[in-house]
Amino acid sequence: QVQLVESGGGLVQAGGSLRLSCAASGRTFSSYAMGWFRQAPGKERKFVAAINWSGRTYYSDSVKGRFTISRDNAKNTVYLQMNSLKPEDTAVYYCAADSRGLITGYRSEYDYWGQGTQVTVSS
Repeated sequence: QVQLVESGGGLVQAGGSLRLSCAASGRTFSSYAMGWFRQAPGKERKFVAAINWSGRTYYSDSVKGRFTISRDNAKNTVYLQMNSLKPEDTAVYYCAADSRGLITGYRSEYDYWGQGTQVTVSS
């Protein structure tokens, strides 16, 4: 069983930056692929970014060039650095873990989910 706890959300003005963190429990964290998803009010949860065990990354087109996903296996933590934030980035951001270790944007492929952290970008 893996537990994921997100932090770092908050209120920021458009053009600003935030860094989200996701702390994971479990000894096999380094072998998992990790992803970030987001869900705006009234909308479905959507893929944002993913990283596999070796550091290979994958991004949605909407955040490419603005967001950076990274991981620190020694700290069992994955990060999402968000720059040049826009009001449309406002959502609850969720961390997820894929025990197969395969990088993917498909929500159904992830086994474990955090509770989410709110990000609000004001115009």
